[in-house]
Formats: sequence, C-alpha cells, structure tokens
Amino acid sequence: MQTKSITQLDKSITPFKHKLNSSLTKKEITVLQINLGKRCNLACTHCHVEASPKRTEELSPEICQQLIEVIHRFPEIQIVDLTGGAPEMNYGFKPLVEAAKLTGKQVIVRSNLTIYFEDEFGDLPEYCAKHQVKIVASLPCYLADNVDKMRGIGVFDSSVKALQWLNQLGYGKEPNLILDLVYNPQLPTSEKFSLAPEQTTLERDYKMFLQEHFKIVFNNLFTITNLPVGRTKMHLERKKLYTSYLQFLESHFNPSTVEHLMCRNELSIDYLGNVYDCDFNQMMNLPAKTHNGEPLTVAKLLEAGSLNLINEIQTAPYCYGCTAGCGSSCGGALL
Repeated sequence: MQTKSITQLDKSITPFKHKLNSSLTKKEITVLQINLGKRCNLACTHCHVEASPKRTEELSPEICQQLIEVIHRFPEIQIVDLTGGAPEMNYGFKPLVEAAKLTGKQVIVRSNLTIYFEDEFGDLPEYCAKHQVKIVASLPCYLADNVDKMRGIGVFDSSVKALQWLNQLGYGKEPNLILDLVYNPQLPTSEKFSLAPEQTTLERDYKMFLQEHFKIVFNNLFTITNLPVGRTKMHLERKKLYTSYLQFLESHFNPSTVEHLMCRNELSIDYLGNVYDCDFNQMMNLPAKTHNGEPLTVAKLLEAGSLNLINEIQTAPYCYGCTAGCGSSCGGALL
C-alpha cells in the first residue's frame, strides 16, 4: 500500500492555498448540507463517506433539534441539502424535510434510489413528491455493467425501477418535482487518468439512452469528479496511484472555477453537529474554524446568532478535484 506523510506529499503537490495566492473565503451562506449519518443499504466502491449496511453512526435527536432551530432562525439559508449514507435511513430525515419546507426552503435529498425497495422505506417516493423534495440520484453510468461494478449486483435494475416509479409520480415532468442524476467516472486502475466528460454532451447521451430503453425522463445530469477521499482514496492507495492522481488533478487546475466552488456558500454538518466547509473536508476530519481558530459546531452558530463565523475555508490537496477542468461540485460541473 502506498502511504505518504503530509510532508512527503507536500513536496510533490503544490499546497492548494499557494496555488490561489490568497486564502479562500466564504460568501453569504445559502446552503446547509447535512450528512445524517453513515447508515446505508449499499457499500459503493467509490463512496467517500465509507457508508455501508454495517455502519451505525447517525444523527441524534439533540443535534436534529439544533439543526431544526438553525433552519428556522436563518432566513438566508435557501437550500437544505440532505445526504448520507442513505439520508432516508438515518434519524431525522423527515423532521428536517418538514422543517425546511415549513420555512420555504428548497430541500434536496441525495438518494441511491435502491432504498425505496428496502423494508420500511417504500413510502419514500410518495413522501418526497408530497413535499416537493428535489431528488438528486446517483446513477454513475447508463450501462448496467458499470453501475453494478461500482455499486453492487442488481443496483442498476433497481435504480431503473425506482426512476420509472418517480416518473409515474411526476418527477422529471412536473416543474416542482425535480429529478437530477449524478455521473461518477469509473475508478482508475492505471495512470491513464481522465476528467469527467463534458456535462451537456453526456446529459444528452443519458437522456437518449434512458428514454429509448426504459422510457425514463429526468431534468439534469451532474458530472462529479472522484475526489481522493474515503474509499476512492483507499482504492488509489492500493493501486499505488494516490500521489499521481493528485498530480493529475493539480495539472488540470482551472482558476476560473474558484469563484463558483460550493464550499464558498455552504456549511456542511455531520451527524455529531460539527461544521465543515464541505462534505469532503467532513470525511477527512478537517473542521471549519471560527475567527479565533476553534472548531465550529452547530451549537456555536446558534449561540452567536450568525452563520458568518468562518474567516478562511480549510483547504487540502484534494481540493484540486473540485477545480480541475470544468470543475466539480455537488451540483455538477462549475463552468
């Protein structure tokens, strides 16, 4: 296994902060992204959360109540973005959906689709439609073999059935029932690295294939680069590709993406109530810091009565994944 210390890595990778020639700062916070926990019915090979059916970590009632208070107290939050694990499996999913809708915010749930066929979760499509929840669904390819390699045998077929179910409810058709799909590249097995294909072209291909073969429609396709975090990082280390992949990402750094980085207008919250600049920092345990350098928590946001407690966004070498080529974010390409 290839493991390098931070010091060794710094010799071959330019610190991201140095590439910018300045610190990365927040804009107004408009997105609250909440990772409800690591419980999931799948264990995907590229999962940066390292979620699985064996994980038990999830939101507590106390932290859930704090988050509901944040949703109510800060009108500048426009979007509540629920992720996991399978967010629907973890404590607090429905209370957070309903708190956000009550305050007029858009709700996004990042779904693996297969959760709809698990015991106790068959009501989710109708529930999401009732509350006009925007569904962002993982479908890393439109070909069955590629999806099943990344996510497990039978996942493609289940995903197709779930998408057809959502279409029957009006998702992808009615203006208030948005259904977006997410593409992830296959994990590299050699140094023949590549960035995600051009998003608009790939979206057209997805739409043609899914309509022709399954009568499925959806709104948008998001292309997301595999960042070297979580299981993707483990895979790269096993293949002795970790450092060379980071070098590849750095070599494709595009300064035009920096203005649009998702970390600039969002707060990422974990199931323990800790605050991060983004979901990737959360998985790498790189917390957001207050003005005086202390790790930030939801309780501190409430105590201060402000979301603007972060002077500088915490950065790391994997930030090159979000700034390579056309850029990458939870909302797809940045440019």
